Amino acid sequence: MPAANPAKTATTAVTTAATTAARTAAAGGEPVEVRRSAKRRRTVSAYRDGGRIVVLIPARFTRAEEAEWVATMVARLQRGGGARRSGDAALARRAAELSRDYLDGRARPAGVRWVGVMRTQWASCTPSTGTIRLSAALRELPGWVQDYVLLHELAHLIVPGHGPRFWALLQAYPRTERARGYLDGVSASAGLSFSDDLQDDLQDDVHGDPHEDRAELTPTSG
Repeated sequence: MPAANPAKTATTAVTTAATTAARTAAAGGEPVEVRRSAKRRRTVSAYRDGGRIVVLIPARFTRAEEAEWVATMVARLQRGGGARRSGDAALARRAAELSRDYLDGRARPAGVRWVGVMRTQWASCTPSTGTIRLSAALRELPGWVQDYVLLHELAHLIVPGHGPRFWALLQAYPRTERARGYLDGVSASAGLSFSDDLQDDLQDDVHGDPHEDRAELTPTSG
């Protein structure tokens, strides 16, 4: 095996460090990790993972294309994050109101937030961490339907399963049955593969949060 070239190794390390510093500076101080994938042909994605932004790009991208798309996706994600945080604050206030009005204030979530459109769910709840996530698809539905979904998830902080004790908690909300029917109708008419009502909305959080802030674009051919 040929010996490594110390000069080349040092140059590569300096270049990598400079590139990382440039990405972080461009992201307003947020660390940015770029992951290249040979399986990724056209799409570029970005999401937050802990305290850093992860950008996924095709392996074929040049360094110039990488720099362009990293800047684009970071900016897109940060713009969406600001709007989401504002929406999350309103959602948290609404959750507190619903808990007070229908659950005697017993449901106190550690976090309530909007996430991107979920493929098979309207919302999800992790009782072990007290976190609730609502799909962006709900934003298009009436407020009383959104309230039902949020109340449904709040009730899981008191009773994790979907047994009689759980449904008894929702009896105080006057539009529970109507909202359930509305959601079933929307799913059926749109051909969505959503689970029946919200029966699969519980998460164990073993694999982390699958609904982190995320943005995705498809580059056009040059």
